[in-house]
Amino acid sequence: MKTGMIILAGGNSGRLGQPKQLLTYNGKALLDIVTEAAIASGFSPVLTVLGGYADQLAEILKTDFIINSDWESGLSGSIVTGLSALLQSDPDLDQVILTVSDQPFISVAVFKELFENQQISQKGIVASRYTDTIGTPVLFTQKYFKQLLALSGNRGAKAIINNNPNDVATIAFEMGHIDIDTMADYINLTEQYT
Repeated sequence: MKTGMIILAGGNSGRLGQPKQLLTYNGKALLDIVTEAAIASGFSPVLTVLGGYADQLAEILKTDFIINSDWESGLSGSIVTGLSALLQSDPDLDQVILTVSDQPFISVAVFKELFENQQISQKGIVASRYTDTIGTPVLFTQKYFKQLLALSGNRGAKAIINNNPNDVATIAFEMGHIDIDTMADYINLTEQYT
């Protein structure tokens, strides 16, 4: 199964006031944590979607990237931009893993578990489960590519997951609920988990 990865790093960190992707945790920028895990997972191609702060982020990026020129319209635009570019470069892609750039506990193991769960369950969607929700990273098989490419607004792919409950499997990613949206989130991360 040809599995590509899209790292969604196109937001402008509006509530934080600076690029959260460059905040460090255990000596690494959050963007480095996710890109290194994505590359080490062995899935290919890996593409990062940039938007706000694209120039600063591109300087440290270790993957190919594309800029979502309409990043202000929301997460969906970054998904569409990334998947369109991946399919243009690799039309034989069987599935894609969408991940974000602000989950400091992301790892190769999480990405591989998504893949392995899909192989066993044969579900079209495999999402991460944490606290009382499911979310990123999430794997979509090719049967959902058209729906992903039709997304709009800031809802991301959650609507596709919610509309297909019988075709969704989940993996446990307990630390997935920790993401960075505000300075308080970041301070909490550095004080509690270092």
